[in-house]
Amino acid sequence: MPAPLSIIIPALNAEAVLPVCLASLMPGLETGLIREVILVDAGSEDQTSRLAEGAGARVISAPERGRAAQMRQGFAEARGDWLLFLHADTALSRDWAERAKSHIAERREKAAAFTLAYRSDHPMAKVVARRANWRSRNLGLPYGDQGLLISRKLYTEIGGYPDTPFMEDVQIIRSIGKKRLSILSAEARTDASKYERDGWRKRSWHNVYLITRYLLGANPEKLAKSYT
Repeated sequence: MPAPLSIIIPALNAEAVLPVCLASLMPGLETGLIREVILVDAGSEDQTSRLAEGAGARVISAPERGRAAQMRQGFAEARGDWLLFLHADTALSRDWAERAKSHIAERREKAAAFTLAYRSDHPMAKVVARRANWRSRNLGLPYGDQGLLISRKLYTEIGGYPDTPFMEDVQIIRSIGKKRLSILSAEARTDASKYERDGWRKRSWHNVYLITRYLLGANPEKLAKSYT
């Protein structure tokens, strides 16, 4: 019986962060969970594709830039009964495969995301992560950097990722709904360079501003121009 999980990674000029992401997938290979790793490249000008191919991933080209388009393309190529959408700057904790395998075996009707952590020693890293994890568990609203583990059946039922330039992670989570979502204890340890560049408080409030505007009905295309 084929391994159940296809991992789909959208990427663009990710050579600095991709190696740690790919290395973190090893437990899934060791336990026979992963069927394939698909990296969907949106025209990288660095060594992203070469690094992915060297690690055994299948590299395909996206028809256009934007994570939503990349993940839709990845789904079209995937063969697994379960899908894990994972950002290229996120690395999973060692126990991820065990937690994902249990979820797949026991909670077939639900999708799942991981507990957020940042790869940073800054004191604010844990504060921001704690707020995000509260939001995820209490409001059922994890963001894309927490990964998304979902069955092919449920993904197809909700229509998959929307054709949008921004907030695709929020839109698909809202389609799934809180009752069909679990938060796994394994960590998605995401890159913190944007927070360290802009300042932890400033970046956090900017993200809150964008999500609030989106939930109030702002145009995703306009919001995308404010996100860097």
